[in-house]
Amino acid sequence: MTEAAIRRTPGTPCWVSLMVHGLAATEEFYRELFGWEFRPGPQQLGPYVRGMLDGRAIAGIGQLPPDRQLPIAWMTYLATDDADLTADTIRSCGGTVGVGPLDAAEAGRMAIAADPAGSVFGIWQAEAHIGTAVAGAHGTPVWNELITRETSAVGKFYEALFNYDVESVESTDFDFLTLRLEGRPVASLHGVGRALARDLGSHWMTYFEVDDTDAAARLVTELGGRVIKPPHEGTHGRLATVADPEGAVFSIVRSAGHRQLADL
Repeated sequence: MTEAAIRRTPGTPCWVSLMVHGLAATEEFYRELFGWEFRPGPQQLGPYVRGMLDGRAIAGIGQLPPDRQLPIAWMTYLATDDADLTADTIRSCGGTVGVGPLDAAEAGRMAIAADPAGSVFGIWQAEAHIGTAVAGAHGTPVWNELITRETSAVGKFYEALFNYDVESVESTDFDFLTLRLEGRPVASLHGVGRALARDLGSHWMTYFEVDDTDAAARLVTELGGRVIKPPHEGTHGRLATVADPEGAVFSIVRSAGHRQLADL
């Protein structure tokens, strides 16, 4: 297990979080699936815990108020040096800001936004909390990908927001962009056209590394979740798409040592 890179270039995915109705049951699911332990985090928006491995933060899970019927989904946070300035840029580029910017105690400053296609994401200005602190182990985020109808317009939004270098796959039947910062791939955008799930809409997908994709997929169902796309071989490993008991969709992948999965 190794420390993740501490330098958070603006635009780098740096954290993932989930808001659910049953916090205790969700903790148990991810404890059994990924081996996470849990510690309290900032409570400004209600009960909130951080999933940990060996005392290092991996992801956050919060509890929704009983009367809030929001979609249950993992959310990707992108690093920023100035949450307020980035929020203004989101608005000027055609996105919306739904929460914040606001301080999360001493941890940092954050906002929750949506791009012009409706994909929800967070921005994170780190202070005491840098974000995900471990990479390369079972239960750690390994990649983030935007699943959307088409990448052209939304790609221009993210390029304007964080000055990514955008690498496109030239194909008449494959719509795929890789976002690069300082020469390295950090995220991808995948246009799936009419195959975009109506219940999910345009959304960010988090990939978590696992030791054994098939075993992890079986465990998901044993723990009350479901398998959406069964285990199969991808360019950089064996992967599956699954959902937890409250319906939050994510992918699991045995990446055979690859930290960047731009061709999943």
